[in-house]
Amino acid sequence: MAGALENVKILDLSRVLAGPYCTMILGDLGAEVIKVEAPGGSDETRKWGPPFQNDVSAYYLCANRNKKSITLDLKSSEGNAAIKELVRESDVIINNFKAGTMQRLGLDYDTLAEINPGVVYCSITGFGETGPYKDMPGYDFIIQAMSGLMSITGDSESGPQKVGVAITDILTGLYACIGIQGALLERTQSGKGQKLDLSLYDSAVSSLVNIGSNYLMAGKKPSALGNQHANIVPYQTFSTKDGEMVIAVGNDNQFKRLCDILEIPEYASDERYRTNPDRVTNRETLIPLLQEVFSTQRTAYWQEKCQENSIPCGPIQTIDEVANDPQLNERDMFINADHPTAGDIRMIGSPLKLSRTPVTTRHHPPNAGEHTDAILEQYGISKLKN
Repeated sequence: MAGALENVKILDLSRVLAGPYCTMILGDLGAEVIKVEAPGGSDETRKWGPPFQNDVSAYYLCANRNKKSITLDLKSSEGNAAIKELVRESDVIINNFKAGTMQRLGLDYDTLAEINPGVVYCSITGFGETGPYKDMPGYDFIIQAMSGLMSITGDSESGPQKVGVAITDILTGLYACIGIQGALLERTQSGKGQKLDLSLYDSAVSSLVNIGSNYLMAGKKPSALGNQHANIVPYQTFSTKDGEMVIAVGNDNQFKRLCDILEIPEYASDERYRTNPDRVTNRETLIPLLQEVFSTQRTAYWQEKCQENSIPCGPIQTIDEVANDPQLNERDMFINADHPTAGDIRMIGSPLKLSRTPVTTRHHPPNAGEHTDAILEQYGISKLKN
């Protein structure tokens, strides 16, 4: 079946994670993605490891399927001219060079829009192309620190903690994907392309959602609550007789049912805990009472009781458990592909489930320059002296 974005052509000059993650999603949806690197391969993630499989980095594989690869020296006249020829036939060009780099290369939006007025031009930087921080390099860890995310992750004992993955890169990649598709949709009406200016910093701050809103409304600096929730109680981890589990009580009826299975029904009508605002205010007295009961039985026992009574709950799974989860495997969240160098590779699949235009894995994550000659021939560009 044709993909949802079939006939959309993407020229991907990005590297590492935010940009490649965006273009992988677009590729999963059927777009033709040409990944552009310097001769020899300039995406740093190719060297980020271990683990490697036959010298192919697991990190690189996670964000680069459904792409073809061409290597060009953008500083050379030949390479620069080749990019401009590719832009003539492209719907989207995306890059994550430092602010000002594309201008110095003569590949800025204004220049490329003269060649192709319909091109959607997406720039991803650490801090954006305007403002006093625009020339600062931006890496996920730094952005997590500066954006406030780390200040609310962890608890009073651990101190600020980063999220376990490069979450600001992922968020920015998702925002870029949304913005690109929005610009393509608008182009069907106006016939014109436009420029998108995305930053990791902006994306990270947008992810503060309710915690940011709490501060903007109340003016009170939030503290790190660990596995607790700022606005909902009880919504956290509890220790059981043999481990830990998560309980996520989202309303007062669920709290009443929880009290029933814990055999403490009187707490559901206690004026200190009757409503969620009451429970948030009095969490310091309520949580120890609940914890005392949870400690008396094994996790499996409470899981069964909660599920029988429609109380949201879940075990804390390790990655090996996740990889063998029957629910995820039923939904094709782990897929296999054949790679010319690495051999058989296993990757995390796409969460996008479209009924008529399903996501497909058409291309393995490419070796650097694997398709250079074929792409040059396809677009009628003379062979380069790489």
